[in-house]
Amino acid sequence: MSTTNINLLPWREELKQKRKKQLINAILFGWVVAGGLAYLMVLYWDNRIDFQNSRNAYLDTEIAKLTQTIKEIEDLKQKRNNIVDRMEVIQELQADRAQIVHVFDDLVRKMPEGVFLDQLNKKGSAINMKGFAQANARVSSLMRNLDASTWFKGPQLKIVKNSNKKGLELSQFNLKVSEERKKDSEDN
Repeated sequence: MSTTNINLLPWREELKQKRKKQLINAILFGWVVAGGLAYLMVLYWDNRIDFQNSRNAYLDTEIAKLTQTIKEIEDLKQKRNNIVDRMEVIQELQADRAQIVHVFDDLVRKMPEGVFLDQLNKKGSAINMKGFAQANARVSSLMRNLDASTWFKGPQLKIVKNSNKKGLELSQFNLKVSEERKKDSEDN
């Protein structure tokens, strides 16, 4: 019997080597594809981050512009309030212009004979009067006249003392009275 000798080992060995090479190539190809995909993902996310950063920068500039506009509006409101305050002061001064004329006119009319004023101070609506009178009764008469006036209210006598001035016996007094505020319709 003759035996034929067929050697199948090299064929199997070559097939094994071929499959091993294909596996290595497939693994390398997978790594290359995975690396390429990872690189593309990095590029994509870098692009998205750059885009978002540009949007944030745009929003920051717009916010800075709006902040500046708000500051300008606040400055304008402050200027407006200052102008309104000035206008109110001017209107008050305009109203007081006629008021003070009436006050002085009425003060002269209510001053009894024998009463002389040395000082007249006005602070707000309070008027302080210092002067001399020939008698205490004349100071009382001045207080009654001021109390009956429509331009004055609440006269208060602070000091009355007798003094000798230039050889005359006089009563020195210090009187406080409040100015009665009148509306424009009452002035006319």
